[in-house]
Amino acid sequence: MTQPLRFRQIHLDFHTSGAIDRIGERFDKKAWQRTLQEAAVNSVTTFATCHHGWSYYDTQVGQRHPGLNFDLLRAQYEASKEIDINVPIYLTAGVHNLMAEEHPEWRMITPDGSYAGWTQSPLEAGFKCMSFHSPYLDHLCEQIQEVVKLFPEADGIFLDIISQFDDCSEWALKHMREKGLDPANPGDRAQSKVDALFKYYQRTTEAVRNLNPDMPIFHNSGHLVPGFREILPWFSHLELESLPTGGWGYDHFPLSAKYAHTLGLDYLGMTGKFHTTWGEFGGYKSPNALRYECCAMLAYGAKCSVGDQLHPVGQLDGSTYEIIGHAYREVARKEAFVEGARNVADAAILSSVSTRAAEAFRNKERDDASDTGAARVLLEEHILFDVIDPQADFTAYRMLVLPDNVAVGPELATKLKSYLAAGGKLFLTGDSGIDSESGQMLFDIGGEVGAPSEFLPDYLLPTEALRADFVASPLVMYRRSRRLKVTDGESLGEIYDPYFNRAWDHFCSHQHAPARTEPSGYAGGVRKGNVLYLAHPVFSIYRGFGQVALRQIIGRALRSLLGSDETLSLRGLPSTGRVTLTHQEAEARHILHLLYANTINRGGISDLHGGNAAGKQASYEVIDELMPVDNIEVELRPGVAIRAVTLEPEGEPLAFEQSGDGPLRLRLPRLVCHQMIALQHS
Repeated sequence: MTQPLRFRQIHLDFHTSGAIDRIGERFDKKAWQRTLQEAAVNSVTTFATCHHGWSYYDTQVGQRHPGLNFDLLRAQYEASKEIDINVPIYLTAGVHNLMAEEHPEWRMITPDGSYAGWTQSPLEAGFKCMSFHSPYLDHLCEQIQEVVKLFPEADGIFLDIISQFDDCSEWALKHMREKGLDPANPGDRAQSKVDALFKYYQRTTEAVRNLNPDMPIFHNSGHLVPGFREILPWFSHLELESLPTGGWGYDHFPLSAKYAHTLGLDYLGMTGKFHTTWGEFGGYKSPNALRYECCAMLAYGAKCSVGDQLHPVGQLDGSTYEIIGHAYREVARKEAFVEGARNVADAAILSSVSTRAAEAFRNKERDDASDTGAARVLLEEHILFDVIDPQADFTAYRMLVLPDNVAVGPELATKLKSYLAAGGKLFLTGDSGIDSESGQMLFDIGGEVGAPSEFLPDYLLPTEALRADFVASPLVMYRRSRRLKVTDGESLGEIYDPYFNRAWDHFCSHQHAPARTEPSGYAGGVRKGNVLYLAHPVFSIYRGFGQVALRQIIGRALRSLLGSDETLSLRGLPSTGRVTLTHQEAEARHILHLLYANTINRGGISDLHGGNAAGKQASYEVIDELMPVDNIEVELRPGVAIRAVTLEPEGEPLAFEQSGDGPLRLRLPRLVCHQMIALQHS
């Protein structure tokens, strides 16, 4: 039986050029053990093979690195196991330069005849992508089996770069002919790509489980496509790759984790020690940043993994492990308050990507502006939520948020209407809930939804109860609204049209024309009973423009629908602060997690010296100082009588007020980075 993931893991990259010699010459068992122990590491993923294609153990299937004269993987494995550090083993899968050079016919070929993937020309530095339709998959499975046989007590197999592109190699063409697919049809090529991935998942997983049914296995391709659960049977757990400075940013991981939490698999977050991203030697994230990232993983119910890259000489870097130890010693003190915890959520974002999951999987689409914008609004408004797909249990939530472009087919419509009939609440925006064929709204919102407005942009003046703190005038909305007429619902505000759209023959000033002085007669939103609809794609607008006034409007609309059902309210935590509430049933306690770090953008357009990240980033979202936040007021409705409240892991009692099982009130005097508050109820 697979054991729970450990909390303090290292993902130890070792992609090492064959042009470097004296590999592993400074590996020292005692130094290795001492460094990992002092950094409080209890699991390290080490390399059997790398993207260059070299093996780092005594192999009969692959080729040992030409600069390596001993079994480095075995030495790392035994040194780690001797001090009770787990050792999952890494193999490259989707890219393999050695096989690409020896068998170029195994590479993917684009429809225009060039090589697909990270590099096209033999004169380009970089890794080369392989076709899973080709005999390369046989070679990969043979090497996986060899590793499992040689290391039967390993703590998992990690397979990397599980992706395919449009492939017109001889093997892909043969597959398409046999399946009756037309290679000239982009949709059929996409289906062939999916077929290759499924072939990969099945065969590689069998290569592991036929030898050891209990061996953990993970296939890395960034993170999951929400709603595409078909691949989950081939996973023992999830590893959510999310390097904030590597292009993901600090709001990527919460969205990913809040979905992974609902799937019933153990999961960990994966960040990096690097200042930028993978493959960076000599780059160091600030200790405060790594501390915050690891604490955030705990707050979102994840175990922790930090990516590092081992120097070719095989010696762990002292500065790196001092930084990691700074974070992991804190994790060690806190993990007992995370193990077995379940997230408490009032609302759920029904991911728009999840409602077109098969298409998204074919197109490698994992998130979109509406999902990201919705998550950011709920995070910044400190509303407790999950991210779900249509297969989830809707009854677990008081309110469902359908952001901007959720495709509602007949089956989903029936499920949502049953949810409403049972007392659930729906928050709809933009095109969500509109039948794609008839153009009609599928739910009784108390209004009639028409075509998209002819004007871009238009302006919104919400009702007074929903207005932002500092705006009492019509607010520019950067995306088209649906033309909404209120019938028997409650109007949530008025649309003001501009004088005209900007064109060559009539334009005004530098951007759009101002609002007319009279309202258009159309509404910006409507509510009827347990359904609230906003006519703009407000979450995509917020993702794109980050208007504070718009976030406040959306937040007030969300709370107007959620009403007295909201479990938690806070005063004094900035919008950049984060909050989660979890429940540990076995320990009969809730854990309130409060997080705060002032993230800032630094740097500019930069050259990363090649690689897959080159030229993709204009700045870096970083954490430098950790500033305190004082006097945060908390009101919580736990639904049970609380007998003790403590700051953890300090164990210090915290004063609180509660009558029976009613609302509980407390004040946190100071928050620095992360504070857990345990509420014991029996």
